[in-house]
Amino acid sequence: MLDPLDHGDFQAVLGDILTLLIALEFNHTLQYVVKQSIIQTKVVLLIALLALARKFIILDLHEVSPGHLLGLAAVTLALGIAYRLSRERNDRAADAAEGQG
Repeated sequence: MLDPLDHGDFQAVLGDILTLLIALEFNHTLQYVVKQSIIQTKVVLLIALLALARKFIILDLHEVSPGHLLGLAAVTLALGIAYRLSRERNDRAADAAEGQG
C-alpha cells in the first residue's frame, strides 16, 4: 500500500506520471512525423525538458554528487536556451509571413 505522505512513494508516483506524460507526448510527436514527414525541433526540446524535469523530481539529493547535479542543471539550461531561440525564430518567421500576406 502506498502512503501518500511518504516522500519516496510520492516521488515514485509522480515520476511514473511524468513518464506517462513523456511517452504520450512522444507518441503524439511520432504520429505527427508520420503525417507530415517533419520533426519539429521545439517538440523534441520540450520532450527533453520534460524528461529532465522528471529526473530532477525523482532525484535523491543525498545520493547525487554535486558534479552530477551541476551537469544536469547545465543541460537543462542549454535546452531551455535552445528552446527559447527556436521559439523566437519561429515567431519572427510568423511575423514576416503576416507582413507579406
